[in-house]
Amino acid sequence: MTHKSFSELSLNAKKIWDSLGPKAEELTLKERLKIPPQDMPCQDPRIRKTNVEEVTAGYTLEQAMIEAARCLQCPNKPCVTGCPVAIDIPRFIKAIQDADFQAAIDIIKKSSLLPAVCGRVCPQENQCQEHCTVGLALKDIQQAVSIGRLERFVADWEQVNKGGGSPSVKTSTGKKIAVIGSGPAGITAAAELCRAGHSVTLFEAFHKPGGVLVYGIPEFRLPKQIVKNEINTLKSIGVAVVTDFIVGRTRSLSDLRQKHGFAAMFIGAGAGLPKFMNIPGENLVGVFSANEYLTRANLMKAYDRNKADTPAFLSKNVAVLGGGNVALDAARMALRLGAAEVQVIYRRTQPEMPARQEEIAHAREEGVVFQFLENVKQIYGDNQGRVKSMQCLRYELGEPDSSGRPRPVEIKGSEFIREVDTVIVAIGNEPHPLLRQTTPGLATDSRGRVITDENSRTSIPGVYAGGDIVLGSATVILAMGQGRRAAQAINALLQS
Repeated sequence: MTHKSFSELSLNAKKIWDSLGPKAEELTLKERLKIPPQDMPCQDPRIRKTNVEEVTAGYTLEQAMIEAARCLQCPNKPCVTGCPVAIDIPRFIKAIQDADFQAAIDIIKKSSLLPAVCGRVCPQENQCQEHCTVGLALKDIQQAVSIGRLERFVADWEQVNKGGGSPSVKTSTGKKIAVIGSGPAGITAAAELCRAGHSVTLFEAFHKPGGVLVYGIPEFRLPKQIVKNEINTLKSIGVAVVTDFIVGRTRSLSDLRQKHGFAAMFIGAGAGLPKFMNIPGENLVGVFSANEYLTRANLMKAYDRNKADTPAFLSKNVAVLGGGNVALDAARMALRLGAAEVQVIYRRTQPEMPARQEEIAHAREEGVVFQFLENVKQIYGDNQGRVKSMQCLRYELGEPDSSGRPRPVEIKGSEFIREVDTVIVAIGNEPHPLLRQTTPGLATDSRGRVITDENSRTSIPGVYAGGDIVLGSATVILAMGQGRRAAQAINALLQS
């Protein structure tokens, strides 16, 4: 990816819009297909890898209008089928074409309560944009209409011009609802339930609400002020937010239900227990789970060495194990924390990586090195118990496995040594066992995920669940969809 300056992109967009604007409404389908997709303005890679400010700047007005003009307004709306919360995508994009940005954000918020978040971090290329007719017609999914960037544009427009927006709330029902966890599923469920007139209390284990949006996703991808704005909106409509409250330790779920009069409960506690590889050397100083590494940096601001109470581990040569967005977040954060070299170790090749292609490109621009078809067999330490190197293996791709991706096959006798002083393990997460251990009768599967039916009901009457605690590690928008579905089921229960 070639980096273009903000001024260059802005000038190019203005030229295109000056020629396009007057006749945009009259363009034929063929003419729309010829409109060039708009690149996202970004900080220069050489500068941004030294700070934690947001990498992307968002579309200019002209860029948003041009990108919206690329939409073909398909009658069958294939993009909507790929959206977990079924946003009316062609309609909100048409509103942008008409320069009615308030109408655009209102359309989005009928289905999604976190457009500024989803527009930044959701994998649209694997959801709505994967089904875009423009991308299919041009035989390149990267050429699809940039739905997520347009969603971000109108969400940011609303914040700048309207100071955000608070949803309307119905007359009080007198019913109390507890929501466990303040991540995407919990925020969505709390908002939907409060809007229905219920009294909602949101319980969060950390000292700041926001869940994975705060502790997991770095500032350079999702500014924390955006999450804070959403939490403030919840508070403004009457949601009570209780922090430093660990359900299962501070109070059991059963105790909350029996002693505090909650008519129903929603569990959206996420999947915060990191997986490890169970290889020799994982207990050495300098080995981190990506969860710990990112929590220190994001929630506790370890990058601010002059103020942070939990300073970052100083690294020179970092290896990150994994190929998802969390792995790339950790790798890019390591650069910002001063590492001279950061390598991502992944058993397959780039096409099989679950991380977003945009994030891979950004990581490459910043200097992250990708070591494909490799994995780690053992980590070695020095005489002080600190990481000094690791033994790696080379792989080749075999037949597809249950995920549909080629299975990585170890090449016998291919062992070699890589010199590193820090290893970050980013191979996934599972739900923490505390809740299931302290909640008799709560059914879970072999991985510790809460089992629910099609209406988000758990095995305990009146208790619902959704998000990563049900799905395992998933996307923000999928978790939101689960929170919304559970809220609708709770509303139906309390109205019966």
